[in-house]
Amino acid sequence: MDQNFMFDDKLRQIESRLSEVEQSLGDPAQLTDSRNLMQLTKTHAELLPIVTTYKEFQKCQKDLADAQTMVTEEVDLALQELAEDEVQILEKKLVELEDDLKFLLIPKDPNDVKNVIIEIRAGTGGEEAGLFAAELFRTYTRFAEKKNWRTEILSSNSTGLRGFKEVVFIVEGHGAYSQLKFEGGTHRVQRVPATETSGRIHTSAVTVAVLPEAEEVDIAVDPNELRIDTYRSSGPGGQSVNTTDSAVRITHLPTNLVVSCQDEKSQHKNKAKAMKILRSRLLEQVQAEQDAERAQTRRTMVGSGDRSEKIRTYNFPQGRVTDHRINLTLYKLDSTLDGNLEGLVDGLTAADSAEKLKTLSM
Repeated sequence: MDQNFMFDDKLRQIESRLSEVEQSLGDPAQLTDSRNLMQLTKTHAELLPIVTTYKEFQKCQKDLADAQTMVTEEVDLALQELAEDEVQILEKKLVELEDDLKFLLIPKDPNDVKNVIIEIRAGTGGEEAGLFAAELFRTYTRFAEKKNWRTEILSSNSTGLRGFKEVVFIVEGHGAYSQLKFEGGTHRVQRVPATETSGRIHTSAVTVAVLPEAEEVDIAVDPNELRIDTYRSSGPGGQSVNTTDSAVRITHLPTNLVVSCQDEKSQHKNKAKAMKILRSRLLEQVQAEQDAERAQTRRTMVGSGDRSEKIRTYNFPQGRVTDHRINLTLYKLDSTLDGNLEGLVDGLTAADSAEKLKTLSM
């Protein structure tokens, strides 16, 4: 094993930065500004586990060197054997600490802790695509239930066969975005539709967009840049929904983004939901521009989440789910669609972490 740990310089810089932060936290003059205090405290909490692990790593390196010296120089056979055992234990511990440090150094996605807005739309395949859109919606809501997260439909457009042309919903729970952010893309389904009499397998597609929920502090929306139209709802939803102008359409004039919501009887509630979607789409647009700039130098293995990408195939005749980005195939189709996404989520997260780790040494 290479004892010259590849991130040594970076770790020394972090150690130095932590020392500076601790000095600032001990200076009363630095603590008068509550915002500055919050930032210092946050930075300290982020750096302390890294430095603590680094110091343990350095101590383990020294102990290993001492034990290796004893193996080569000790004349007493009994002590030499003890030293050899110690070397094996310390070498294993050093590998574990190195792995821990690598994990701690992976850049954190600031959106990971946020709620997530998911937009599912039926693509090619007509009614069959709409039915699978509804199944995917159920999959994500079941996954959320298992995590004790809350879900709420923000906007929907149903088909005649209990499917969805489009459904937009929010998943509220700490870390929801981190667990679901890799679901964005085109999901392909291969199966014999219930309406197919000849038994032929059809291929349909559903697109999924995944957005971190944007708060007002994330995206400032100028009310003067919005055009808000109200109109009569056209879908089901109760007696008053179709008889009052409760539906809301918001147009963000600078970007021409349009969001509509008509699920609620209240115009106020529809407007609030539409604004929630609009802010998240604007945040996605800003982040997509930043990602495009970074992608010119390095494209991540897991992919950009582009909706045109075929990220996953659900093959019903074979009972399998294949994620094409990481070449992972699970013969657990029914379990997956019942909300057991852990195998896919863990595989995608591990691949993303491995790719981010490569960038640390660029």
